[in-house]
Amino acid sequence: MPADSWKLRPGLQNVGSFQVSGRPFASGSCLAPATGSASLVVRFPSVTKWFQIEPLAASQGHLRVAFSQNGLHGKGGSHFIVHASSSFRGPLDLKISELWFMSNSATAITFDIVAGLTNIPTARLDTDDRTLGGTMEAGGPNWSGSVGVG
Repeated sequence: MPADSWKLRPGLQNVGSFQVSGRPFASGSCLAPATGSASLVVRFPSVTKWFQIEPLAASQGHLRVAFSQNGLHGKGGSHFIVHASSSFRGPLDLKISELWFMSNSATAITFDIVAGLTNIPTARLDTDDRTLGGTMEAGGPNWSGSVGVG
């Protein structure tokens, strides 16, 4: 056994990392492009404890949000919709390393994102390629957004 085996780095199952307050992260005036064009990805510097999305009041339409690029485009993943005229209330208590955004219409949508960060490196969320229900799911630095997690 190595001499410093007690020096374990925190990981996803490290309860203490999620019990303390998160380090602040904020990104304002993010622009989700119109549907059918390029998407916007927000990569967090470390794993989140929670996040909150706030569409700007002047925006119209719906914001498509996913945990992976495949999820954003419905390719073996899933996404959720945030209506731009109302605030997405309450933080989502999820451990993620990135979020993908795109407008669900022909109009770009502006929004703010706020998150609480843990001290867990984003590399701790790496997942492997796998097949689910006959559909190949790409691995990567975040949850896939499809059935099951990661």
